[in-house]
Amino acid sequence: MRSLPPEFIEMVTEIGLKELPDVLSSGVPDVSIRLNHNKEKLEHEGLIPVKWCECGYYLDRRPKFTLDPAFHQGRYYVQEASSMFHYHVMKTLVADGRPRRVLDACAAPGGKTTAAIDTLPAGSVIVANEYVPNRAAILRENVIKWGFPASIVTRADTRDLGKLKDCFDIVIADVPCSGEGMMRKDDEAVAQWSAGLIEECVDRQWQIIENLWNALRPGGELVYSTCTFNRHENEEMIARIIERLGGESVEIPVDATWNIHPGIDTPHHCYRFIPGKIRGEGLFVAVIRKNGIYQPREKKHKTSKGSKTNTSPLLSQVRDRLTDMEHYELYIDDDRITAFPKAHIDLLQGLKSKVDVIHEGVTLGTVKGKDIIPAQSLAMAQNLNTASFTTADVIKEEALKYLHGDAVNLPETTSRGIVLLTYSGSPLGFVKNLGNRSNNLYPALWRIRQLNQGE
Repeated sequence: MRSLPPEFIEMVTEIGLKELPDVLSSGVPDVSIRLNHNKEKLEHEGLIPVKWCECGYYLDRRPKFTLDPAFHQGRYYVQEASSMFHYHVMKTLVADGRPRRVLDACAAPGGKTTAAIDTLPAGSVIVANEYVPNRAAILRENVIKWGFPASIVTRADTRDLGKLKDCFDIVIADVPCSGEGMMRKDDEAVAQWSAGLIEECVDRQWQIIENLWNALRPGGELVYSTCTFNRHENEEMIARIIERLGGESVEIPVDATWNIHPGIDTPHHCYRFIPGKIRGEGLFVAVIRKNGIYQPREKKHKTSKGSKTNTSPLLSQVRDRLTDMEHYELYIDDDRITAFPKAHIDLLQGLKSKVDVIHEGVTLGTVKGKDIIPAQSLAMAQNLNTASFTTADVIKEEALKYLHGDAVNLPETTSRGIVLLTYSGSPLGFVKNLGNRSNNLYPALWRIRQLNQGE
């Protein structure tokens, strides 16, 4: 039995969640994954679906995900089931099929970003942001593996993002919180809890929302969420946003069988995930539509400073790398060749003038002399043109060797030069076949450290 702070028990009992402490003290968290429907079929026999996410499934045990090549291919994401509700929220908000510009402002490690990606109508773009450097690096890796070509990853303070006035149709703010919803799976969440922590989180949350509000277009939606139970960080924060900043509560339709708890003592539409009532951990979500009507401004497009234009002869070598390259602008920054959607170049340039952009679009490769070394970003891209490469499918043992950074054994008949490795028919990464051996091109920082991790 896990010992919970008496003050916490008293607090949740007072707001009507008297059974919650027992569940948090003794319950065992579930393991769940969400499939990348652009890389993996949606229906998996024998797995129990997550009710509010058509591509989410519960597992009966926690496997060694690190030793599953499909995990590194971005064919699925390991995500707590309650958090998958963001998929349902986003799917509801974009149901009219109109392209959106989306900001996930507190995005690491990437679960909500990748869930949002899978709902976006054609022509949309998403910006995933994280301020802490090591968490931003993890976010970048996960976004690249998911393979959505119209994505940008930034490392910025929300104050700087707020300088991008009326820039986004939807802002997702999964704000830092007191973490009460994680108490069942994280002993640290129990140890750090205090009433003082809640006060600190409330102040920080309000500062973040104030910063981001300017970047949200009039008529746009703020998706606010926490993984905590107290009303201060949840219902009271929603009321504060609506009353002080100007917005209206948005209803998200939910099925009664999902057992999602409504907001507590509030007139606004709020959605609470209570362990013991649902199969998942604690989560709070609410959507607010900003008052007003957005008046679009004329887009201005300038060639990025320090980049070569799309007339460079080098670019002719990569024009067949994506299946829909006509929709992308190609450019070279230093030695890196990038393809980015033409429709959102103005957004990218605006971001680069304000914040640190650490990934954009699809990195096609790096220039080394007269050669272009293909990037892992290209291998993971959902619109990769596999026909432009020699391919070699490898078994699991060879796939894991590749992910570990080792040389891979290729069939003797494999052509020399750049080879796209596949596993189970899906892209894994690139090697350079020299005939007697192959050079592994998998990113060093992403490599599996240990192959012998037991069962």
